[in-house]
Amino acid sequence: MNKELLLKIKWWGNFVLTIIMNSIVVMLLLIGVLLLVYYVDVMRSMKTGNDHQPLFQAYVIISQSMEPTIHVQDAIIIKREDDLKVGDVCTYISKNPSYLGILITHRIIGITNGPNGEKLYTFKGDNNFSADSMPVEKDQIYGKVIMKVPKVGYIQYFLSNAYGWIIAVVAPCVGIITFDIMKLVRIKRLKRRRKGALNEK
Repeated sequence: MNKELLLKIKWWGNFVLTIIMNSIVVMLLLIGVLLLVYYVDVMRSMKTGNDHQPLFQAYVIISQSMEPTIHVQDAIIIKREDDLKVGDVCTYISKNPSYLGILITHRIIGITNGPNGEKLYTFKGDNNFSADSMPVEKDQIYGKVIMKVPKVGYIQYFLSNAYGWIIAVVAPCVGIITFDIMKLVRIKRLKRRRKGALNEK
């Protein structure tokens, strides 16, 4: 293998590793910011005594009911929202006996007033033929979908396995350590060559 090819492989390897490391740093920063906002919001709620959902939450979609808008294994970020409108995609907790306690992410297709003047929301999955069977009250709604991250669920599943954790975390660390060791060896060789050249003079 010639020297130019080795240099190209090394350059591309460093380039790909840099992109991966920077992506990880950005993701960790975003997660850190979301966790900080979540913590501050929860602490504020505890101090004021307001019992409401956190400002931001994230979930992985496991059903096809919102396709093609949201696919299975897509991650969604939801934000607590008071002003909900027809067309908004929201996550709510079901009171339907068939799906009791299940979180559902569907689209609002209608808003009506209940017997006591409270708002009742009718939801429907984009991929479903009919609307959800029971109207939803405001306190059941966790928040409005503000962001979709495609296929993050596969990464979550991958990392939940031992081999996935090893490949995603341990392998890059070993790669970085190996690269640093190779750099140190190269520096030592250069120093020896320089010393040898000086001694010859």
